[in-house]
Amino acid sequence: MKRQPLTETLDARIAELAVLIAPMSAHRALSARFDRQLFTTRSTLMGDCLREIEENGQRLKEAIARNNSEQTAWLAEHLVAQIAALTREAATGELRRFDAARPSQAKLNEKLLQHQDYERRLLAMKNTRTAQLARAETLAEQQRLIRELEVLDGRITRCRDALAKITRVVERRTR
Repeated sequence: MKRQPLTETLDARIAELAVLIAPMSAHRALSARFDRQLFTTRSTLMGDCLREIEENGQRLKEAIARNNSEQTAWLAEHLVAQIAALTREAATGELRRFDAARPSQAKLNEKLLQHQDYERRLLAMKNTRTAQLARAETLAEQQRLIRELEVLDGRITRCRDALAKITRVVERRTR
Protein backbone atom coordinates (compact mmCIF):
# COMPACT_ATOMS: atom_id res chain seq x y z
CA MET A 1 0.00 0.00 0.00
CA LYS A 2 1.33 3.40 -0.98
CA ARG A 3 1.95 5.69 1.98
CA GLN A 4 2.14 8.98 0.10
CA PRO A 5 -1.48 8.99 -1.17
CA LEU A 6 -2.75 8.02 2.27
CA THR A 7 -0.96 10.85 4.03
CA GLU A 8 -2.13 13.27 1.33
CA THR A 9 -5.70 12.07 1.85
CA LEU A 10 -5.29 12.55 5.59
CA ASP A 11 -3.96 16.09 5.09
CA ALA A 12 -6.86 16.87 2.75
CA ARG A 13 -9.41 15.53 5.26
CA ILE A 14 -7.88 17.62 8.07
CA ALA A 15 -7.95 20.70 5.82
CA GLU A 16 -11.64 20.05 5.02
CA LEU A 17 -12.34 19.71 8.72
CA ALA A 18 -10.57 23.01 9.40
CA VAL A 19 -12.81 24.74 6.86
CA LEU A 20 -15.90 23.05 8.32
CA ILE A 21 -15.25 24.15 11.89
CA ALA A 22 -13.76 27.57 11.08
CA PRO A 23 -16.98 29.50 11.84
CA MET A 24 -17.21 27.92 15.30
CA SER A 25 -13.56 27.21 16.11
CA ALA A 26 -13.45 29.92 18.80
CA HIS A 27 -16.83 29.03 20.32
CA ARG A 28 -16.36 28.01 23.95
CA ALA A 29 -18.74 25.47 25.47
CA LEU A 30 -19.89 25.19 29.08
CA SER A 31 -18.55 21.69 29.55
CA ALA A 32 -16.09 19.36 27.89
CA ARG A 33 -17.10 18.46 24.37
CA PHE A 34 -15.38 15.09 24.23
CA ASP A 35 -14.21 12.25 26.42
CA ARG A 36 -10.70 12.67 27.84
CA GLN A 37 -9.60 9.45 26.12
CA LEU A 38 -10.55 10.87 22.72
CA PHE A 39 -9.06 14.35 23.10
CA THR A 40 -6.44 15.12 25.71
CA THR A 41 -6.97 18.88 25.55
CA ARG A 42 -8.90 20.38 28.43
CA SER A 43 -10.06 23.22 26.24
CA THR A 44 -13.66 23.45 25.11
CA LEU A 45 -12.67 25.28 21.91
CA MET A 46 -13.12 23.30 18.71
CA GLY A 47 -10.01 24.96 17.30
CA ASP A 48 -7.91 23.38 20.05
CA CYS A 49 -9.36 19.97 19.21
CA LEU A 50 -8.44 20.55 15.56
CA ARG A 51 -4.89 21.42 16.60
CA GLU A 52 -4.69 18.13 18.49
CA ILE A 53 -5.86 16.30 15.36
CA GLU A 54 -3.18 18.07 13.33
CA GLU A 55 -0.53 17.09 15.90
CA ASN A 56 -1.69 13.48 15.84
CA GLY A 57 -1.57 13.56 12.04
CA GLN A 58 2.04 14.67 12.25
CA ARG A 59 2.80 11.92 14.79
CA LEU A 60 1.20 9.40 12.45
CA LYS A 61 3.44 10.49 9.57
CA GLU A 62 6.48 10.18 11.85
CA ALA A 63 5.40 6.69 12.96
CA ILE A 64 4.95 5.68 9.32
CA ALA A 65 8.42 7.01 8.48
CA ARG A 66 9.91 4.97 11.36
CA ASN A 67 7.99 1.85 10.23
CA ASN A 68 6.46 1.54 13.70
CA SER A 69 3.41 -0.50 12.72
CA GLU A 70 1.93 -0.76 16.22
CA GLN A 71 2.01 2.98 16.83
CA THR A 72 0.86 3.65 13.26
CA ALA A 73 -2.18 1.42 13.69
CA TRP A 74 -3.12 2.97 17.03
CA LEU A 75 -2.65 6.56 15.83
CA ALA A 76 -4.59 5.90 12.62
CA GLU A 77 -7.51 4.44 14.53
CA HIS A 78 -7.40 7.25 17.10
CA LEU A 79 -7.21 9.90 14.40
CA VAL A 80 -10.20 8.45 12.55
CA ALA A 81 -12.21 8.55 15.80
CA GLN A 82 -11.13 12.14 16.50
CA ILE A 83 -11.98 13.32 13.00
CA ALA A 84 -15.38 11.60 13.12
CA ALA A 85 -16.16 13.12 16.53
CA LEU A 86 -15.17 16.65 15.49
CA THR A 87 -17.16 16.28 12.25
CA ARG A 88 -20.26 15.24 14.25
CA GLU A 89 -19.74 18.14 16.64
CA ALA A 90 -19.48 20.57 13.73
CA ALA A 91 -22.67 19.14 12.21
CA THR A 92 -24.56 19.79 15.44
CA GLY A 93 -22.95 23.20 15.96
CA GLU A 94 -26.09 25.06 14.92
CA LEU A 95 -28.09 23.14 17.52
CA ARG A 96 -25.60 24.17 20.21
CA ARG A 97 -25.44 27.87 19.40
CA PHE A 98 -27.11 28.65 22.70
CA ASP A 99 -24.55 26.62 24.66
CA ALA A 100 -22.61 29.70 25.68
CA ALA A 101 -19.59 29.73 27.93
CA ARG A 102 -21.27 32.32 30.14
CA PRO A 103 -24.30 31.02 31.98
CA SER A 104 -27.11 33.52 32.26
CA GLN A 105 -27.68 35.50 35.44
CA ALA A 106 -30.89 33.56 36.08
CA LYS A 107 -29.03 30.24 35.88
CA LEU A 108 -26.36 31.54 38.25
CA ASN A 109 -28.99 32.68 40.73
CA GLU A 110 -30.73 29.31 40.45
CA LYS A 111 -27.43 27.53 41.04
CA LEU A 112 -26.71 29.77 44.03
CA LEU A 113 -30.09 29.00 45.58
CA GLN A 114 -29.65 25.30 44.92
CA HIS A 115 -26.25 25.22 46.64
CA GLN A 116 -27.57 27.25 49.56
CA ASP A 117 -30.30 24.63 49.95
CA TYR A 118 -27.68 21.86 49.79
CA GLU A 119 -25.70 23.60 52.52
CA ARG A 120 -28.79 24.00 54.71
CA ARG A 121 -29.67 20.31 54.35
CA LEU A 122 -26.10 19.20 55.01
CA LEU A 123 -25.94 21.32 58.17
CA ALA A 124 -29.25 19.84 59.33
CA MET A 125 -27.86 16.33 58.74
CA LYS A 126 -24.71 17.23 60.66
CA ASN A 127 -26.76 18.56 63.61
CA THR A 128 -28.83 15.37 63.65
CA ARG A 129 -25.69 13.16 63.62
CA THR A 130 -24.10 15.28 66.37
CA ALA A 131 -27.18 14.84 68.55
CA GLN A 132 -27.16 11.10 67.83
CA LEU A 133 -23.47 10.96 68.77
CA ALA A 134 -24.19 12.59 72.12
CA ARG A 135 -26.80 9.87 72.84
CA ALA A 136 -24.80 6.95 71.40
CA GLU A 137 -24.08 4.24 73.91
CA THR A 138 -21.87 1.76 72.05
CA LEU A 139 -18.37 2.37 70.76
CA ALA A 140 -19.27 0.99 67.30
CA GLU A 141 -22.19 3.39 66.99
CA GLN A 142 -20.03 6.32 68.11
CA GLN A 143 -17.32 5.42 65.57
CA ARG A 144 -19.90 5.12 62.78
CA LEU A 145 -21.37 8.52 63.65
CA ILE A 146 -17.92 10.11 63.83
CA ARG A 147 -17.13 8.77 60.33
CA GLU A 148 -20.46 10.10 59.05
CA LEU A 149 -19.70 13.50 60.60
CA GLU A 150 -16.28 13.57 58.91
CA VAL A 151 -17.89 12.79 55.55
CA LEU A 152 -20.51 15.48 56.12
CA ASP A 153 -17.80 18.00 57.01
CA GLY A 154 -16.09 17.26 53.69
CA ARG A 155 -19.33 17.68 51.78
CA ILE A 156 -20.07 20.94 53.60
CA THR A 157 -16.60 22.25 52.74
CA ARG A 158 -17.03 21.40 49.06
CA CYS A 159 -20.50 22.94 49.06
CA ARG A 160 -19.19 26.15 50.63
CA ASP A 161 -16.34 26.28 48.10
CA ALA A 162 -18.87 25.99 45.29
CA LEU A 163 -21.03 28.67 46.91
CA ALA A 164 -18.05 31.02 47.18
CA LYS A 165 -17.17 30.43 43.53
CA ILE A 166 -20.73 31.10 42.35
CA THR A 167 -20.95 34.18 44.58
CA ARG A 168 -17.72 35.58 43.09
CA VAL A 169 -19.08 35.10 39.57
CA VAL A 170 -22.38 36.79 40.50
CA GLU A 171 -20.52 39.70 42.12
CA ARG A 172 -18.29 40.14 39.09
CA ARG A 173 -21.31 40.22 36.82
CA THR A 174 -23.17 42.77 38.91
CA ARG A 175 -20.28 45.27 39.09
